[in-house]
Amino acid sequence: MAQIRIENVRKEFGAFTAVQSSSFTIEDGEFFMLLGPSGCGKTTTLRMMAGLELPTSGRIYIDGEEVGQKPASQRDIAFVFQMFALYPHMNVRRNISYPLLSQGMPRLQVRRKVDEVAAILGITDILERPVGGLSGGDRQRVALGRAIVRDPKAFFMDEPLGALDAEFREHMAQELRALHDRMGATTVYVTHDQLEAMQMGDKIVVMNHGVVEQFGVPQDIYDWPATRFVAQFLGSPPMNFLEFDGMIGIGGTEVVLDGVAVAVPRSLDGANGRLTLGVRPEYVTPDDAAAYRGRVVATEYLGTTQIVSFETPNGALKARIASDQVIRPGQTTGLRFDPRTITLFEGQHGRALHSEANRRVLAHG
Repeated sequence: MAQIRIENVRKEFGAFTAVQSSSFTIEDGEFFMLLGPSGCGKTTTLRMMAGLELPTSGRIYIDGEEVGQKPASQRDIAFVFQMFALYPHMNVRRNISYPLLSQGMPRLQVRRKVDEVAAILGITDILERPVGGLSGGDRQRVALGRAIVRDPKAFFMDEPLGALDAEFREHMAQELRALHDRMGATTVYVTHDQLEAMQMGDKIVVMNHGVVEQFGVPQDIYDWPATRFVAQFLGSPPMNFLEFDGMIGIGGTEVVLDGVAVAVPRSLDGANGRLTLGVRPEYVTPDDAAAYRGRVVATEYLGTTQIVSFETPNGALKARIASDQVIRPGQTTGLRFDPRTITLFEGQHGRALHSEANRRVLAHG
């Protein structure tokens, strides 16, 4: 398999810039997620890695070789599309074996490799069936088999589970991750689903409007978002944002919300003007003894937990608490935040201010 390195890659379509000077490294054997909303540039980035689009500028390295201007046929990669792209007039075995036969591999060797791949994917019993009558999940396995059988340097997957229903998507996501772990393959996977990215990825790049907003392991991105966009895009419900006007002194460890001092992580530097305090719902605790107050607007029962919506002087806020905790709409209560989990954002561009987030952003460029 192979390391993949992207250096200042940019893609323009006429006057439109789809990807703006992106840089990151995918280590050998990683399951790497390109995450973001529709139109953010993630698929264009993947297609440039695969050679289906050529970058306007910048460099792309696969296994140490610069391939940015080489076509897909010269990159030794396999691409799995959302819509399977199978040959409908062929059965399963012929679909999987086609790449090897087109390369001139002897038929006995091809048969042996197809049987090995089919055993890995659990589709040995359908090898002689036509693909037209298969379920979505089986067709996806066939598409994966056609990619795997070539033993490429890297696998590129463009929302391969997008056409499946929600329940089966979760099952196939688990199977894909298990398959990756068995093979140790370098895999690059595009998705707009933040839960899918968190569940499957070793590393995640979060993109927005063609820009890499953050790059790192899932836990770091969730706990220490580098921008307000990342904080809002990951999490269900997403991070709460409480806006306030104020000043943070250098090394400051508290801010003032509606006249109440709230402890925050140590800041990297001073900031003033319109600022935002971000805190995830699971780190908000209703507590009558807390000085900062909020009024309950609604509750949403989710089994073991409930989501409680509050109205506060600094904006709407949600808390995820135990379902057996009694709290009713119209009630006013104190709200306590775990200061270790708070992220501060500056108002103009929404960049994180506190030292932990900035340290991680700087470490990854």
